[in-house]
Amino acid sequence: MGSRGACIFKHQAYINGKWLNALSGKKFPVSNPANGLKIGEVPDMNKEDTLHAIAAAKESFKEWQNVPAKERSKYLRKWFELIDKSSEDIAKLMTAENGKPLIEAKAEVAYGAGYIEWFAEEAKRIYGEVAPRPSNTREMVFFREPIGVVGLITPWNFPMAMLTRKAAAALAAGCTCVARPAEDTPLTALALAALAEEAGLPKGVFNVVTSSAHHAAEIGKALCESEDVAGISFTGSTAVGKILYQQCAGTVKRLALELGGNAPFMVFDSADIEKAVEGAMASKFRNSGQTCVASNRILVQETVFDEFVKALSKRIEKMLVVGDGLDCGVNQGPLANEKQLVKVESLVKDAVNKGAKVVIGGKQHKLGGLFYEPTVLTNIDEQMECFNEEIFGPVCLCIRFKTEADAIEMANNTRRGLAGYFFSNDYQQIWRVARKLQTGIVGVNEGIISSVEAPFGGIKESGFGREGSHHGIDEYTHVKYVTFGGLNY
Repeated sequence: MGSRGACIFKHQAYINGKWLNALSGKKFPVSNPANGLKIGEVPDMNKEDTLHAIAAAKESFKEWQNVPAKERSKYLRKWFELIDKSSEDIAKLMTAENGKPLIEAKAEVAYGAGYIEWFAEEAKRIYGEVAPRPSNTREMVFFREPIGVVGLITPWNFPMAMLTRKAAAALAAGCTCVARPAEDTPLTALALAALAEEAGLPKGVFNVVTSSAHHAAEIGKALCESEDVAGISFTGSTAVGKILYQQCAGTVKRLALELGGNAPFMVFDSADIEKAVEGAMASKFRNSGQTCVASNRILVQETVFDEFVKALSKRIEKMLVVGDGLDCGVNQGPLANEKQLVKVESLVKDAVNKGAKVVIGGKQHKLGGLFYEPTVLTNIDEQMECFNEEIFGPVCLCIRFKTEADAIEMANNTRRGLAGYFFSNDYQQIWRVARKLQTGIVGVNEGIISSVEAPFGGIKESGFGREGSHHGIDEYTHVKYVTFGGLNY
């Protein structure tokens, strides 16, 4: 690491402005998925530690909610600038604990920092309203106020960006935070906490509670059931999201859920095939396919199916280099953990047993460990588990369709609705399909859809709420209506 590496490489949790061990004294290891080597240990916290963090956030909210928006903006701007200065070290740390190639880690640092920069500005634009008065004796004013303490539960696939796009919006709105990063990738979150501390954020405003998987459920439950927590923002699986949804009911919390996807990627016969292949590569193989918006089902019109599959397979074999993310030239890292490897292997095996054809790949990579070969499968049908399940791995499912209507029906035949993609040069078709796709996000002739300026979120069982853009503030504010009577105009 560089000169700032030691400053951000933390092995304790961050609560109420202090670096702390778990009350139990327990720790758990963090390992590099590329080689299995231990990077370090962090506190294995539980419910009691979480309640301590909630209490700290509750106390700090009393002051933080009253800090002028311009001052909150300055804190966030300073945090952003410190992250920018430490970007190389954060990226290397992220690659070490997550496995993604360094080039992707650097991109995530820039992307994640962009949310802090964005919401530093949005903090000054949380406007209220003055409504036309209903009579000459009254005036009506609507204020937007922070909801209070928020719990932020984040995944391992984007350990920085998933946290900053939640925390930056919450802090900009005047909320305080208790974050619980995934057990696979706590070090990136702790690095962010170190830089937040350096930026001068008041104690208790931003807290990070670390734990192993063993205590994940009880920490989530503590956040959901606490009367001192006003809202929860969660990114992760649909199954866990449903549990948190139920647990929040007792205290009627504000809730934002960004859950699993099953993204269709459609290629129509009018599409530029080379551009469609580029889009598929970008949307499928980023982070080795471990993204919630990764193309899960590639639907190709039958007249161009063979051409597309051939071009895609050729591009994969030519462009993708599998290996340790810190090695020069590598652009495909390992899967994040053993659970992911078992899942991918199981889905591919089920498909092959039911008649799928392996065009390329289809098995664990020769490097062994958590590495899996970039894979293309054809002869896919709706009875295969991979058609209905989010793969979260480097596996392309290529499926034929005849008509536009067939493609839309197939694309929408899922309970998930996060992202969808399609490639077409037919202007009329573009508008029809974009409006008919049942997803929260649509990429038209584009394989990279995430941006700090755009609202990110899904529909159906992919969740609700939006992150990023000016809409990202909405999850952390409520509207207060104040009427002034006894006037005489």
